[in-house]
Amino acid sequence: MTQGASQGPMVWTMAAQPPASVPPPGAPSGPPPGPPLQAPAGPPAAPDAAPDGMPEEYTPTARDLPVITRTDTLVDHPSVLPLPEQAPAPEGMGPLYVVGDVHGYYDELRAALEAEGLIDGDGRWAAGNARLWFLGDFTDRGPDGIGVIDLVMQLSAEAAAAGGYCKALMGNHELLLLGAKRFGDTPVQSGAGTASFQAAWLLNGGQKTDMDRLQDHHLQWMARLDAVMEEDGHLLVHSDTTAYLEYGDSIEAVNDTVHEVLTRSDADEVWDLFRKFTKRFAFRDEAGAQAVRELLDTYGGTRIVHGHSPIPYLLGEVGAEDGEGDGIAVNGPHVYADGLAIAMDGGITMAGKLLVCQLPLAG
Repeated sequence: MTQGASQGPMVWTMAAQPPASVPPPGAPSGPPPGPPLQAPAGPPAAPDAAPDGMPEEYTPTARDLPVITRTDTLVDHPSVLPLPEQAPAPEGMGPLYVVGDVHGYYDELRAALEAEGLIDGDGRWAAGNARLWFLGDFTDRGPDGIGVIDLVMQLSAEAAAAGGYCKALMGNHELLLLGAKRFGDTPVQSGAGTASFQAAWLLNGGQKTDMDRLQDHHLQWMARLDAVMEEDGHLLVHSDTTAYLEYGDSIEAVNDTVHEVLTRSDADEVWDLFRKFTKRFAFRDEAGAQAVRELLDTYGGTRIVHGHSPIPYLLGEVGAEDGEGDGIAVNGPHVYADGLAIAMDGGITMAGKLLVCQLPLAG
């Protein structure tokens, strides 16, 4: 499927009844009727506990991420690993770049793209026929998620006009924002009682400024993002999970199924999709390489490239999200699972680094 296509008309428009924390257009200022929703108070949950109202499998990217110190199966030095043979770039196309999780850090994204020569000082596409893929998670926690989405949409148009392209994958935070806008506090069956997209969005760093600025064209764009793609032998996904296998046995089938779920706009069904896309760490330990091979055997490619799980957590480093802690040294992508997986989430939300890298990685 061509990225951005959909099955039938998308229904992701502004919700008829926005979440209580966001007044509808034209409404008088002041608090909405009834008690406003508040982000969960108190200390973060224990590392091995799911947040209140969340299913056992739920793994949000807030400070309750589990930290498991394990380094014997992890290698962060691509030069000591055999590099799989990569497919050549399509004729007439330029180099391939990928971007890890941005999470609203607009200024950092601009700086990282400019440093790689992909944009100029005015934020315009400057890379000719290069190819640029974002791995998802544009909003939440950082100050300007809508600005990030606007930039990616702008670069998509400019790159196409220059003979290249800029595309993006569906991350779990895109599903979260879509759900929060469309379903608000509608109860969903979480597997451990009831939950709601609004509560999960707040728990995972949802920003009121993003919700206030969210427009129909942002919703339509997010709802049409693909979940899986293959480029030059690199299988691109957002999450380090095998849950994609539950949605189809080909790239086209997975993307079609995800789009169909969003088109039907059933809160429980979208929640289940979101929950599965929050799973992580499938490639990290002893069985990790086999999990990667299962995805590669099904969808193609010789290496998987993902975001979602911050590299400091994959490495068992102890740190805190939302800028707390002493800072984590992330110098580049993390190659692991017998050299078959490349992690691209540099942990920008925890004083890490926003990664923009050219593929294939140099050996």
